Amino acid sequence: MTARFNATGSIESTYKAREVEGFLDLHFYRKIGFQLALLSSKLGVAPAQVTLCGTALGIAAGHLYYYRDLRVNLLGMALLVLSNALDNADGQLARMTNRGSREGRVIDGLGDLAVFVSVYFHLCLRYVTDGGSNWVWLLAIAAGASSSVQMAVADYLRNAYMYFGSDRSGGEFDSSAKLEEGYAQLKWRNQPWRKVLLRVYLDYTVGQERYLPQMMKVRNAVEGRPSEPWLSERYRRENKPIVKCANFFGRNTRMILLFLLLILNQPIWYFILEITILNLLLVFVLVRQKEVLDRLLDHLGNATA
Repeated sequence: MTARFNATGSIESTYKAREVEGFLDLHFYRKIGFQLALLSSKLGVAPAQVTLCGTALGIAAGHLYYYRDLRVNLLGMALLVLSNALDNADGQLARMTNRGSREGRVIDGLGDLAVFVSVYFHLCLRYVTDGGSNWVWLLAIAAGASSSVQMAVADYLRNAYMYFGSDRSGGEFDSSAKLEEGYAQLKWRNQPWRKVLLRVYLDYTVGQERYLPQMMKVRNAVEGRPSEPWLSERYRRENKPIVKCANFFGRNTRMILLFLLLILNQPIWYFILEITILNLLLVFVLVRQKEVLDRLLDHLGNATA
């Protein structure tokens, strides 16, 4: 039976958490996504199908950036906005129908990757066919690698905020150790697709933990302890500004930059800004987060001494 939800349900219930949502998400994409989620539910469309639809539109948008015609580029921008709305809608639909899953999050992430590959590829092709140097491909690879790290860190900080800032039940804050156990239990013969997706998610989680190893130390320090209001309050107070800062790594910031540069007919600067400005912001976020986590670890150590 297809899962459905009440059309009169609150849009708030489809948020991950209001505090970690970006301004455009709260005031634009979540509202559109909510309506798309309602429509999808009425039509019996699954969250994964919404994801695939949004991915297809995003890939098509990337192709339209190849052309040096602003009208065509504007059409691509419209498609990318709709793709982003569907990217919001799939998660909102999953949360309201209780159909969220780890596999769904992986498919969503792979869809985002496919969209960005299309955008990067067609921007490079546009530059090269117009007489530009082939070195732009290396620039795009560096920008893509930077983008992957930036968005992974932002995702990690948001999920940690929802986990530690509540009763440790919020967010999708998985540990690589537990994922490794689940991966070992899956059999290639019986569940090959789930095993592939979990391997992708496991590698992604290992990468996130590598950027901020102090985060798992905090988790290990509170594991098995009862929920403590002081910890939740302190974590929210000290980490909210960092999470807000990390939101600049999201799709909204990248789309605004890309659209402005396409209008100015200088899309190649998109790669340069990712490598320079956004990486400097990444360093700032990581340093600030490490300082906060170190203080919290000291406090937890003194509390248990």
